[in-house]
Amino acid sequence: MDQIQITTTLEAKAPSQKPAEEKRSVFLVNNVEANTLKPRLRTLLAVPAAASVTFGVHLWAMKNQPAPENHSYSWFLGGLFILATVAFVVQPFWSRLQGWIRGFFPIVAAAVWTLCFWELITSGFRLLPLPYFPSPAGVLQSLVSDRALLFDSTWHSLVLLFAGYALGVAVALVTGVCIGWFASARYWGMPLLKLVGPIPATAWIPLAMVLSPSATFSAVGLIALAVWFPVTMLTASGISNTRASYLDVARTLGAGRAYLIFHVAIPAALPSIFIGLFMGLGTSFLTLVVAETVGVKSGLGWYVSWAQGWAEYGKVFAALIIMAAFFSTIMTLLFKLRDRMLVWQKGVIKW
Repeated sequence: MDQIQITTTLEAKAPSQKPAEEKRSVFLVNNVEANTLKPRLRTLLAVPAAASVTFGVHLWAMKNQPAPENHSYSWFLGGLFILATVAFVVQPFWSRLQGWIRGFFPIVAAAVWTLCFWELITSGFRLLPLPYFPSPAGVLQSLVSDRALLFDSTWHSLVLLFAGYALGVAVALVTGVCIGWFASARYWGMPLLKLVGPIPATAWIPLAMVLSPSATFSAVGLIALAVWFPVTMLTASGISNTRASYLDVARTLGAGRAYLIFHVAIPAALPSIFIGLFMGLGTSFLTLVVAETVGVKSGLGWYVSWAQGWAEYGKVFAALIIMAAFFSTIMTLLFKLRDRMLVWQKGVIKW
């Protein structure tokens, strides 16, 4: 009887102890997550330390640079150090800033150390010949002093790129779907695709300058041609490799040809289509820069050719930095579009 009473007493106390244990485990988990999310001290100090050392190297190398170049670059390094220090002070009270610091401070610090090394081998020890390899201070001064012309050139390049890319993608999607779905279109289209597609779009520049009424139209056409081949090839491949089971189920439910193409085959081919879009974007960048050096009176490619003609290599590097910035931005936006449209793949493919 006593044993039964003791057992009953323990069972009665168990439910009261279980919530306490659960609360303790939840507290430990939250504590571990908080410590994991909180950036380490070396991550917090990465950018301020890199900026201070780079500024010291810049002060040492200032004697080999003109005064205007020193002024802009000094303000840049000082502003970077102040922003990093403010982030270091504010981050304990802002969890979102902690995540940003943990994700971006290491790569920003690596970029600042690259600037430090760049200045050491250029204006510091003069290991690279001038004026072909200017210092980061000279490149930044070129960005500041020639910002109006650089903005105009960037705007014209974006217009040419988007016009050519949109035209090439539109034509490629139509031809890719036709070649991938219709046997007759594949019979006549694949030989033409294999014959014309591998030829670089820049090889058509002499013919485009003769046939096109203006240099702008020829540049848009060349970019569209560069995009057309990879998007068409991968779209046709994705359409033709659509699973037969998908089509059979849709036909069983009464789907017609248009429904099979637009609601079954094209959605199934989207992974291949996006690969073609990425490949086409890369070839369009190359074609844009080359096409702008021939005939076009504005654009980043034209700006690079013009600055090289005047031996203004600081402006050449400035244009290259702008190219890298807006090309990578466009590529990131295309990745975001891919992630949104192919969200169903995240459980199947590791991104």
